[in-house]
Amino acid sequence: MSHPDPVAGAARENFCRLLAASFYQPEASLAKEGLFGGLKESAASLDGDLAEGAGRLETSFAKEGVDALLVEYTRLFLGPVEAVARPYGSVWLSKEKTLMQESSLAVLALYREGGFDLAEDFRELPDHVVAELEFLYLLLFRENRALRDDDAAIAGIVALKRRFLEEHAGRWIAPFCKAIGEGSDSEFYRTIAELTERFVRLECERSRAA
Repeated sequence: MSHPDPVAGAARENFCRLLAASFYQPEASLAKEGLFGGLKESAASLDGDLAEGAGRLETSFAKEGVDALLVEYTRLFLGPVEAVARPYGSVWLSKEKTLMQESSLAVLALYREGGFDLAEDFRELPDHVVAELEFLYLLLFRENRALRDDDAAIAGIVALKRRFLEEHAGRWIAPFCKAIGEGSDSEFYRTIAELTERFVRLECERSRAA
């Protein structure tokens, strides 16, 4: 296995963590807590397109405002009748396009294999986009730590990450993000979709090359 740049490794880890946070219900605290600055800083070490997109987030968030973004968040992800882009893997992976299908249980099994426990206050299904991005973040964190410590566990971590991307996130994130891009008038959410699709695609490519 090649020895990747530790700076880029830390940037991938941090970018993924903050990307997951961007899919929570919008609040003014997102800007105050430095989410957008963190995404921009991490992206600068990774990819020009990621950096360009991340640079637009803070401006679009401020321009659109929390109230309008909350309305759009509800329309895109929750409904009330038919959401534009339901943020659950099973909707995109199963023929039934409904919640808690076989794919949901399969990703939950991978979480357990990786020692990933959903927080008690996380009131969503295991294949929600936030949960899957947070699991990817955990795997990136462990991969970076194992590389730093020259830990023999690295092979198992990389293999689990590859399975997760090939069987789950790498299969449904792209059509999910495409639906956001085509169905939203919000520059903020279109940009989040662009960043998410590109980041996951780059991680899939990196995983296949490992």
